[in-house]
Amino acid sequence: MKIRKNDTVLVISGKDKGKKGKVRFAYPGESRIMADGVNMIKKHSKARGAAKQAGIIEREASIHVSNVMLICNKCGHPVRVGWRVIEGKKARTCAACQEVID
Repeated sequence: MKIRKNDTVLVISGKDKGKKGKVRFAYPGESRIMADGVNMIKKHSKARGAAKQAGIIEREASIHVSNVMLICNKCGHPVRVGWRVIEGKKARTCAACQEVID
């Protein structure tokens, strides 16, 4: 998966199109990510004693990686991710400005 934790991404499709967020969790096996302020859902919760109050809680849900694009740190544009071998290690690169992302 080309998007990792702490990357900044832009949503390119769906109800949150145009929103930016920082990736908090990445689930490579499912090809999904969770980003701050993106794909907010409302969850109805039942009261569980004195510890948890009943009500409607708004929180983030995961979003598929095909619906987001990485924002390059150098050029600041949403870009595709390329790969290049540098000093024997595989590194992610910006497809637009060829700068190393990692």
